[in-house]
Amino acid sequence: MDRLASALRSAVDTELVGLLEHYLTIECLSPDFTPPGTWEPAIEEAIALFVGWAESRRIPGASVTVQRLEGRTPAIVVDLPATATHRTGTALLYGHLDKQPPLGDWSAGLDPFTPVRRGHLLFGRGSADDGYALPAALLAIEAADAADIPRGRCIVLIEASEESGSPDLDAHLDALLPSIADVDLVICLDSGALDYERLWVTTSLRGNVVLTVTAHVLTQGVHSGEAGGVVPSSFRVLRQLLDRIEDPTTGQVLLESVNLSPPAHAMADAAVVDAELSDPLGHHFPTTEGIALMGRDGVDRLLRQSWGASLSVTGGDGMPPPASAGNVLRASTTLKLSLRTPPTADVAEVVRELEAALTTDPPQGATVTVSFQPSAPGWVAPSPSPWLLDALDEGSRAGFGGRPGLLGEGGSIPFLASLGTRLPEAQFVVTGVLGPGSNAHGPDESLHVPAAANVAIAIVAVLRAHGQRAQPHP
Repeated sequence: MDRLASALRSAVDTELVGLLEHYLTIECLSPDFTPPGTWEPAIEEAIALFVGWAESRRIPGASVTVQRLEGRTPAIVVDLPATATHRTGTALLYGHLDKQPPLGDWSAGLDPFTPVRRGHLLFGRGSADDGYALPAALLAIEAADAADIPRGRCIVLIEASEESGSPDLDAHLDALLPSIADVDLVICLDSGALDYERLWVTTSLRGNVVLTVTAHVLTQGVHSGEAGGVVPSSFRVLRQLLDRIEDPTTGQVLLESVNLSPPAHAMADAAVVDAELSDPLGHHFPTTEGIALMGRDGVDRLLRQSWGASLSVTGGDGMPPPASAGNVLRASTTLKLSLRTPPTADVAEVVRELEAALTTDPPQGATVTVSFQPSAPGWVAPSPSPWLLDALDEGSRAGFGGRPGLLGEGGSIPFLASLGTRLPEAQFVVTGVLGPGSNAHGPDESLHVPAAANVAIAIVAVLRAHGQRAQPHP
């Protein structure tokens, strides 16, 4: 493993980084962030780049295909036959290639679509979320094969709609899974990390309900000197509506469907992490000076992030920028909301409760409209088998030099809930490189290149153990 780790680190620093330096220039935004029908050229460019690179790898028997379904974004499928030929059992490795939009101004010298390497960090939109996934997976498998490490069959699946909530993934799974009915291990390379000192394994994910709500008070804007004090402000109407679902002082979400207590194992995991890292979320974010974080202490903050509900206003419309804003009482205001829900919350019930709270008896008779995007359910990992726990420990020590960390993640990956339902007996490894400073979805996104290499090393250990555990043909 020492020789393999050294070779894999070198390959990541050269071949993976070289691929990403091209990928980062492609503005392959997820369909939700492009005008209707305009996502194809950039997504197809990224598909062609990754397919060409995958086909160039030295993995005997590998096949690279692009799965195309009518009306859907395409998906890359790399099928790598088992080297332990007398074994059964397939590992499915997942990532995505679509990107979030730039989101504001990046720091001096940085640009979302211009790769910049500074020390260990490679800056650019999509570097850590999730462009590294395909090359990291294939380099890990290539290294395992070069070291004569037997493994089972591997399928690498790279989708192109994850940042839009994976609306196309179920259709791709419907088309793909019948040909690989023996999937017994899922490795997802699109999750978070609290530091870069160990392999972080995600034990749960929150759900996500995304919606837009609009308050209409006029058919057109009018002079605020005439209408102010007579016509209610559409912004004030929305402010009152938000107070129905969130306490404006504490930030607690008031919906009954999301007020669930975390399980005992989650509280125990949070206590272990806090004892070792000393309130890791207290210094995880680029907060402004003097900001008071929510949560009583480090353990409470970890549980709030992974098992609590939270509301974010992620966008707005109907408001001109300050430089061009006149003295007008505007006709309407629209806000886009993102509600993170506990992993075990019923998102369908959350949607029903949200819609009722926002549309019933609107303040001062305003016309309120609500539109929901497809919701992402939460997910809780099945208990890992002893062989997998041993492999994760070995992989973390080989790659990072320390034992792995286990903790719930605050984000959402709809793919996992879907696969968990389809593959109830499979083992899951959910990990990633979205650690401190990676700033996925925000300005200055970066990939910690050594962390990507160390994750790839850990994957080798897991695939080796999976190959050893796979059952022989009858």
